[in-house]
Amino acid sequence: MNDRSTLLLEHHLKELKLPSFLREYDKMAAQCAAEGVDHPQYLLRLAELELIDRRQRMVQRRIRAARFPAVKSLDTFDFTAIPSVNKALVMELARCEYIQRRENVIAVGNSGTGKTHVALGLGLAACQRGMSVGFTTAAALVHELMEARDERRLLNLHRNLSRLGLLIIDELGFVPLSPTGAELLFEVFSQRYERGSILVTTNLPFDEWTEVFGSERLTGALLDRLTPHVHILEMNGDSYRLKHSRDNSPGQALDNP
Repeated sequence: MNDRSTLLLEHHLKELKLPSFLREYDKMAAQCAAEGVDHPQYLLRLAELELIDRRQRMVQRRIRAARFPAVKSLDTFDFTAIPSVNKALVMELARCEYIQRRENVIAVGNSGTGKTHVALGLGLAACQRGMSVGFTTAAALVHELMEARDERRLLNLHRNLSRLGLLIIDELGFVPLSPTGAELLFEVFSQRYERGSILVTTNLPFDEWTEVFGSERLTGALLDRLTPHVHILEMNGDSYRLKHSRDNSPGQALDNP
């Protein structure tokens, strides 16, 4: 192929937004020529590379959009450290069929038992399956809702949240909510009822949620919307975070060469 043809081909590939074709076509042509591969197989290999690359870029875009505080997979979670957690259920949830059914997940347990890690792992699994995910803490979401209300853009924020296949609300119960904050957060739960999935992590059993929302009426109405289609992950036990911190500390490394 002459220089003009090469320039035109690369221009067209850029216009068609086929970066893997552009990057790999020359190397793949040489490889296929050496192997005696025909033209359809050559194109098939290029198309497969483009498809894999496009899927990877899509996943990375969804991960960035989710605003995870860290990217963690379930592969790195030590289920043996928290025997109370139902590993089979977690792995079933990682298939993300509950999101397609618009069901909810609540991970409940004392601090440091890996609830956030599991939530991040399930969020990552959803991104890898092409689903839109948003991650926030309960306190941060309430702050964002109150700012949006004061700036008269609450409706727009609700629209953005409604587009998410999975909304992860971390650390519910760590900070008590004001009456206004509780009402705004309740509205988020209410609007997603049977329309989109919510994954909540909390250190409080259900009978103590009134301490967060400050109203038995509001708490009861919230649980009515959250629990009919819910999967409960009980994650009580010794601190997973503290155990792993000790295991990875310099002193521990010296004690266990």
